[in-house]
Amino acid sequence: MRKATADEKELVVTILVQSFDDNKSVNYTIKQDTRRRQRIRKLMEYSFEICSMFGNVFISDDNKGCALVVMPDKKRTTFKSIWLDVRLVFGAIGIVSARKAMSRETAIKKIHPNDALYYLWFIGVQPSEQGKGIGSRLLTEVIQEGKSKRRTVCLETSTLKNIRWYEKHGFKTYRELDFGYTLYCMKIS
Repeated sequence: MRKATADEKELVVTILVQSFDDNKSVNYTIKQDTRRRQRIRKLMEYSFEICSMFGNVFISDDNKGCALVVMPDKKRTTFKSIWLDVRLVFGAIGIVSARKAMSRETAIKKIHPNDALYYLWFIGVQPSEQGKGIGSRLLTEVIQEGKSKRRTVCLETSTLKNIRWYEKHGFKTYRELDFGYTLYCMKIS
């Protein structure tokens, strides 16, 4: 695993768009219209930029998987972050859904552990490469990185089949939230 460069943004975004196309949590946030897939791309571009500024973007050594981590206590309001937020609303979420998305994010942040967090926002592997250990290697290294920084590693998932995978790596569910789908909030200290 290595830190992704700005030149690798397109690769990371493409992996995430493919990996999260049918994800309940992502599709809850994204305006559902004929541009849905382009909107997911805008969300992933936004996430890449935010994690580059306030966390880390990792890519697997074989370029087939990636992980985006943000450290919420490091986030700052800057001209660039405001501009990114505006582009997210107009390019991905839509004005009508912005309130719903903000309400969801507020509910999630409210129940986050009070510790310094190493928040795994997204982890994805090219669909044709899933099940080959790429994600497990990435996740193991993300956990080690978070622990080396003395931070609690946390995440949310709406994908039931991923819960056992995260548990296998030491995560425990500490809360469930209902948004019309269940969001499982997990952490490892």
